[in-house]
Amino acid sequence: MKREKSDTRDLVILGLVAAVAGFVVGIVGGYFRKLLFEADDLRLSFLTWAQNWSGPGWVLPIIVVVVCVVLARLIVLAVPRVSGSGIQDVEAVFKGEIPATSWEVLPAKFVGGALAIGSGLALGREGPTVHLGAAIGSEAGRRFRLNDQDVRLLQTALGGAGLGVAFNAPLGGALFVFEEVAKTIRLRLGLATLIGTSTAIAASRMILGDRPDFIVGQIGTPAGWTLAVFLAFGVVTGIAGAWYNRLIMFFLRLSDRIQRVPPLAQAAVIGVVVGVLLWFDPLVATGGGDRLTQDLLGGGIALASVTAYFLVRFFLGPLSYAGQTPGGLFSPLLAVGALWGAMLHGLGGHFLSGPGTGVAAFAIVGMSTLFAAIVRAPLTGIVLIVEMTATTTLVVPMLAAAFGAVITTSLMRNEPIYDSLGRRMMASFSPLGKHEK
Repeated sequence: MKREKSDTRDLVILGLVAAVAGFVVGIVGGYFRKLLFEADDLRLSFLTWAQNWSGPGWVLPIIVVVVCVVLARLIVLAVPRVSGSGIQDVEAVFKGEIPATSWEVLPAKFVGGALAIGSGLALGREGPTVHLGAAIGSEAGRRFRLNDQDVRLLQTALGGAGLGVAFNAPLGGALFVFEEVAKTIRLRLGLATLIGTSTAIAASRMILGDRPDFIVGQIGTPAGWTLAVFLAFGVVTGIAGAWYNRLIMFFLRLSDRIQRVPPLAQAAVIGVVVGVLLWFDPLVATGGGDRLTQDLLGGGIALASVTAYFLVRFFLGPLSYAGQTPGGLFSPLLAVGALWGAMLHGLGGHFLSGPGTGVAAFAIVGMSTLFAAIVRAPLTGIVLIVEMTATTTLVVPMLAAAFGAVITTSLMRNEPIYDSLGRRMMASFSPLGKHEK
């Protein structure tokens, strides 16, 4: 009986700490996301001013992007754990492979992520927000003198809360913890995740409001015969996802091999590429690509432009990630997935008719399916996109397409991206948990 009471008391304490930490995650993550929104507007205003400048205006975005990217890379050199997404870091902590995140990750990831994503790199806000949540969770566990196991558990749970805040998707954030990070559901982890995510979302909505990420018109439920179409769509998307994974790892390996080029110089070169693209078309290299995706879902982009955007962003996301500044992969790959779906619809959509077979439907299914192919967490991807678009009529096509994508990438023996990134990260850690390079 005493043992049962003690376990219940510990569970209550864990839940209270998760609730408090979740509230902090919502505030920090909410302001991080708001800052990126303001950076988007400021970047577009600056580009308009530069194009009307009497001098060589094309130089200005290059200078600004390079400066921001180099500063972000300097932060990574000072605090190596904030490099890249941060999701692989959270997964390694949960497995006990590396120590729990320390407090300095919080300001470094916040500032570094704002500089890299805000300047226009094709990186996502979710990776930094997950890492911010994890840092807050682990620090809360230490401050309340919880044991090491519960500190790791809180880091995992609050990382999921961070993902929920990044996309205003509480169910997706919680499912991300169970399907991708822990790959299991246990009582303590489940309760901490649920309470942490709910308080985080409640807090972030005080800052950002409550609306889906993308405004989508009404989409009807597709007929049963279209499942074969979406299954085939999933197969070809699986092939595209496997190549996207390989491209990410190729650019990272290339960065490692050219050691004669200093990290800051490599980051500056990527900044130049992004600055040039911004000058010609801000939609191409605008952070995670939300504006581009929204325009696409609204039917405001022609097929020729969709194809061009797809080709550019298919390479730009992995190239931006190779700069090893703080920034995630989810948002850019969702934009690529939407472009992919719209492009395939443009090539063969005239053979389809009926509800749920329009360009917006294929763009939405493309987002969840490419996510399933790359991350190998199909349910998380489906729930995220449902919450981000407030569209439920495409769940069955999403399931069929995700099946085709995951089977295809598995047959191609393509490793899930965070497994690959995790192995790469662990190779740079010493036994004391410090980066060696």
